[in-house]
Amino acid sequence: MTEESKRLPDVSWKKWGPYVSNREWGVVREDYSADGDAWNYTNHDTAEAKTYRWGEEGICGICDDKQTLVFSLGLWNKKDKMVKERFFGLTNGQGNHGEDVKEYYYYLDNVPTHSYMKMLYKYPQSAFPYDELIEKNAQAGKENPEYELIDTGIFDQNEYFDIFIEYAKSSAEDILIKITVTNKADRDVPLILLPTIWFRNSWIWGYDDYRPQLNATNANRIIVDHKDLTIKNLYAKQSSEVLFCDNESNNQRLYHSQNSGKFCKDGINDFIINGNQNSVNSEKKGTKATFVIDEIIAAHATQVFEFRLCDQDLENPFQDFDNIFTERETEAQDFYKDLQKGIKSDDEKLVQRQAFAGMLWSKQFYHYSVAKWLDGDPAEMPPPKSRKHIRNEDWENFNSLNIISMPDKWEYPWFATWDLAFHTLSFAVIDPDFAKQQLKLLTLEWFMHPNGQLPAYEWNFSDVNPPVHAWASFRVFKIDEVKKGKPDLEFLEGVFQKLLMTFTWWVNKKDKNGNNIFEGGFLGLDNIGIFDRSQRLPNGENLEQADGTSWMAMFSLNMMRIAMELALYNKVYEDLATKFFEHFLHIANALDNMGDDEFSLWDDQDEFFYDALQLKGGNTMFMRIRSIVGLIPMFAVEVIDEEMLNKLPAFKERMDWVLKNKPKLASLVSHWEVKGDDSKHLLSLLRGHRLKKLLERILHENEFLSDYGVRALSKEYEDNPFHINLDGTDYMLKYLPAESDSDMFGGNSNWRGPIWFPVNFLIIESLQRFFFYYSPDFKIECPTGSGNYLNLEEIADFLGKRLARIFLQDENGKRPFNGQYPRFQDDPDFKDYILFYEYFHGDSGRGVGASHQTGWTGLIAKILQPRFQEMKLVKVQTETPDQTGGNVDAK
Repeated sequence: MTEESKRLPDVSWKKWGPYVSNREWGVVREDYSADGDAWNYTNHDTAEAKTYRWGEEGICGICDDKQTLVFSLGLWNKKDKMVKERFFGLTNGQGNHGEDVKEYYYYLDNVPTHSYMKMLYKYPQSAFPYDELIEKNAQAGKENPEYELIDTGIFDQNEYFDIFIEYAKSSAEDILIKITVTNKADRDVPLILLPTIWFRNSWIWGYDDYRPQLNATNANRIIVDHKDLTIKNLYAKQSSEVLFCDNESNNQRLYHSQNSGKFCKDGINDFIINGNQNSVNSEKKGTKATFVIDEIIAAHATQVFEFRLCDQDLENPFQDFDNIFTERETEAQDFYKDLQKGIKSDDEKLVQRQAFAGMLWSKQFYHYSVAKWLDGDPAEMPPPKSRKHIRNEDWENFNSLNIISMPDKWEYPWFATWDLAFHTLSFAVIDPDFAKQQLKLLTLEWFMHPNGQLPAYEWNFSDVNPPVHAWASFRVFKIDEVKKGKPDLEFLEGVFQKLLMTFTWWVNKKDKNGNNIFEGGFLGLDNIGIFDRSQRLPNGENLEQADGTSWMAMFSLNMMRIAMELALYNKVYEDLATKFFEHFLHIANALDNMGDDEFSLWDDQDEFFYDALQLKGGNTMFMRIRSIVGLIPMFAVEVIDEEMLNKLPAFKERMDWVLKNKPKLASLVSHWEVKGDDSKHLLSLLRGHRLKKLLERILHENEFLSDYGVRALSKEYEDNPFHINLDGTDYMLKYLPAESDSDMFGGNSNWRGPIWFPVNFLIIESLQRFFFYYSPDFKIECPTGSGNYLNLEEIADFLGKRLARIFLQDENGKRPFNGQYPRFQDDPDFKDYILFYEYFHGDSGRGVGASHQTGWTGLIAKILQPRFQEMKLVKVQTETPDQTGGNVDAK
């Protein structure tokens, strides 16, 4: 066992971590406007002067798990209009494809206890082109690519600094900080480093007026005094001066009103940029402080700066600095060396390790009490009355003060429930306890709505995402069981009990006609269709969704499988397993026999699943759009071993009775009576013929199959867009391999062609499950028309390798995600730093959307993990309760 693995059970090692947001401005939590315009209520330029209510932001920052104290890096190149304290990006309205960070930073390393962490920030030496980026993107329009920082030419002469930020913990609350600066230019260049520490402001809102304090007696030590912290000091090895102000808003600057104190949040910035001696406290005390390190970095030279944040008074804080750093780096190497034993390619190891680093760096302190946000704070002006009617007014129970995995700490610095389910699959490989904690968190009473709905995301908690929580919970449960050698039944049972409420909410709220056909809304697949599926259709039509219904079939099977697992230990759960089995059958029946005319969502003409539009006159018509909506029925699949059934006699008896006495239902579930290899039974929405027909489409390179995975929409619609006329209105949908041309769900929301990792991952896993039932002789032509036939497991591997191509070097040393920029492809100082984008160009693999969405795109780490390590205990389903094991790849 590695040293990092030994530390993992000790939660104190996780008290401090990279929990600081990359952007707190422009989020719902900080929006108290009358119209809900969060993007403009706080913005990038006012952020330096405005004290936040719910969280803090910074560059490469760390904090404790309650964000009482924050450390992050400030920089000034003596040319910028402001100190670089936060990453710059465009708002949703400014970007020609939505919100967009315009900085280059990379998550390079991290371990689950955060005992070693490393990041890189590339800081330009010329004045940062804030206005140019805004203006050029405003001119670009949706039909053109985004205008990026590299397009400005600011890096052309290598006039930038590589700034590596590393953290190493000597103990749980003794954190060493190393900042390594390399001047990449051919000339000497000035740089001011401003390692900054501050308290999150908790004293001005009217609940607790306790005010902590920072102070200093010399230029190399900041003393920390807080009643709830054991941290005592921040030491600097090199520092010329220490500056102090307070984490208080500059009301005079923001609102032309009186300041509550003399030294405001932007005081340090004002002193550094403008030389304002009155903006900082000459008494060397306050609630925000920074060391000032003013250096000339020689051409191509590297300088190292050392700091220590600790719970001790040290006479020589840097005496053991190098030894501790070396030790923690070595332990991180050992941790990943052990984890990556079966990965032969160094390039795959590099990509996977940076994917894990991105996952770990993207943890964030997330504080939000909806009740307080709606009502306002006692010491502040009450919010406008419209606040109660803008968003989330039905979620007053919601109250978070937690560390949560974010999709992207700049573009999406708020949790998203269905994103988070996918995050946990990657986390489970390195830290299953954190994965379980994240899944459990969303089912707690102060997250889940009293009616059972899980919160979607802060822009609208009531939005509807695919119900994948049960799937993720069982998968994480099995991964954890393999890693620890015993099942965590308390976790599984606790989540299952809460998800019973969620299932009931879906049945009561999203089955409009009580016919087991579900209209979930947009279900996370933003502009996949021709309508906004979250809104009422324009002429009173009703959209019966193949994906909403299929997600619920999947949910039913997931809940059935969990109940079966729990029934091995407590027979009470056999009845619940039966309930979900029968519910699955009814959903399967509804999908095939909708309404009085028994209209099926499977089109026998095209042999594909489509949404159906119920018109005002009562007629029903297919929306013949070949998109991933029609592939989602694949995900409702479960394979059950005969031996396991024999251990659940009540469940088996009821199942046999239903299938014998309701042959119409039995015929819908892939010939349950036909046992597969090793006496396995298959429950699925797809019989063999339908599975083959869907795979013919999936594996067709002129439809769904790209060199880099499965597209969200058939490429057929590139040259032949889908058209429909309803009541005199024309609607059109076209294959868009990258950026969206629609504002339907924001500028960078596009499911009309690109490659998305979550759906690809579920396709791969579903194929693995089907393979577990079908023999290796069940083969499909892959790619379609190639004359090459593969079994289902081989096809799953084939698709996984195509996804991996996005990040791995090709035969020319290029990485497709880097797209059209030669600098990123060829420069040794760029080409091996990996960005995990939100989605990817359907034809070229270029990264699109959020650039640091190592959330669900972090699934590449799971895909690259060798399966043989997880398959060694494949017969978990047939073993007795006191035995252990399990195959986490769905077998």
